[in-house]
Amino acid sequence: MKKVLVSDTLSKEGIEILQNTSGIEVDVMTNLTPEELKGVIKDYDGLVIRSATKVTPEIIAAAENLKVVGRAGIGLDNVDVPTASKRGIVVMNTPGGNTITTGEHAIAMMLSLAREIPQATASMKVGRWEKKKFMGAEIFNKTLGIVGIGRVGTIVADRAQGLKMHVVAYDPFISHEAAGNLGIALVSLDELLRQSDFITVHTPMTKETRGIINATAFAKMKKGVFIINCARGGIVSEKDLYDAIVSGKVAGAALDVFEEEPTKNTALVGLENVICTPHLGASTDEAQINVAIAVAEQIADYLTRGEIRNAVNFTSISAELLMVIQPYLELAEKLGRFHVQLVQGAIEEVVIEYSGKILNYNVAPLTIAILKGLLTPILKETVNFINAPVVAKERGIKVIEAKNSDMKDYTSLISLTLKTAQEKSHIAGALFGVQDPRIVQLNKFTLDVVPEGHMLVIYNYDRPGVIGNIGTTLGVNQINIARLHLSREEADQESLVILSTDGAVPEEVITKLLNLPHVISVKELDM
Repeated sequence: MKKVLVSDTLSKEGIEILQNTSGIEVDVMTNLTPEELKGVIKDYDGLVIRSATKVTPEIIAAAENLKVVGRAGIGLDNVDVPTASKRGIVVMNTPGGNTITTGEHAIAMMLSLAREIPQATASMKVGRWEKKKFMGAEIFNKTLGIVGIGRVGTIVADRAQGLKMHVVAYDPFISHEAAGNLGIALVSLDELLRQSDFITVHTPMTKETRGIINATAFAKMKKGVFIINCARGGIVSEKDLYDAIVSGKVAGAALDVFEEEPTKNTALVGLENVICTPHLGASTDEAQINVAIAVAEQIADYLTRGEIRNAVNFTSISAELLMVIQPYLELAEKLGRFHVQLVQGAIEEVVIEYSGKILNYNVAPLTIAILKGLLTPILKETVNFINAPVVAKERGIKVIEAKNSDMKDYTSLISLTLKTAQEKSHIAGALFGVQDPRIVQLNKFTLDVVPEGHMLVIYNYDRPGVIGNIGTTLGVNQINIARLHLSREEADQESLVILSTDGAVPEEVITKLLNLPHVISVKELDM
């Protein structure tokens, strides 16, 4: 039975999904202090949060059994994703659940800002009728600059076009063709700043986007520009925004997010031409139900079926696709595990080539499986499918992925070349039948080897009697041979013998094998 903790307020529709999933037991405990959460988290396989719970390194360290964290929403500022990744914890969010709601909120804020609706409302509530004071601005035929054309940015662009605005956008990760298909003119950031009457930001918070709208950016804008931020606090510099408003460069700002929440920046929010809401972008009944259902289904599917969706630290993979590529995942991991036990020196570079029908599928999980296989004999249980890429990067391993549509001798082939400080080595593997992994090449030798259990890899000169001596030595030492594969390279007069044994081979027996005539090297592998 897998246990899931819901530590923030979640719509009942999401909780009911978890409660009704066979194999899952759910507890709801909201408003826990960090110490209280640290005290109970060790008992749970899954954790469902919104924005209140902070998943810190201390919480992760205490989470002995935690396998997945699910955020009902898109932002993960409150989750230490790198630490979770190192521990092998999948971190998921629900990027589509509140897209429309957040986009609508940005449009509502823009309209309210342009027509000074909140200020006029506040004036009337204290008994005033200041019709001449609140002279708004039309948005018709004005230019809206959108920084970031992701899910929310695209919604905002669509709604703005419906309001007959001209839409320009800056996004370094979208092509001109894709933007053109949306009816959006893709421009540089400087062009956007110069052209726009309204500017709205819809990017994630990264080191590149933090403070992207700052004093330098304001200096390039039109006088009288309006600023909207319903994305993440800190993308717009609050200090620089305050100065730009006070100077008259910026006509007004609409803010739903702040550098510190709850905000203490009373100077900024107190300006008459600043309207603000307390991070309400996703706060509609529909959105909260959508994200609750989405996160509950994702957590349930991962814990019961191994399906990964919307993970920020692992390639998404459906249960259906998992069934198809599972044999390839096993092959990929075994290739890495087999190969790393044969090479000398620290791994510097890994070149992976995929060829054949496997290219019909997403091969990213297979690359991760190879990295896990390479690192497991070194790091044992501390490496898994989630943290393998992180660990490889930390160890300075360069990973190169190549694809070759040629069928070669197999319907699908995975090739792996390792470069270490001491050598360069090549291996390849394929599936026999539907799901039987085989090692089919090791450097210059052609093979048909089942990579499992205890194995011996023996290089020797191709001379009569070598195989007999190996068999005799193992036999007199009570080592039973389960499988034996022999490959010869006539040009070099060398042979490769790969044995599977029923149990581990003692070190003294390895030494005896090494001392046999014509034996070059002996390596024991644990698969």
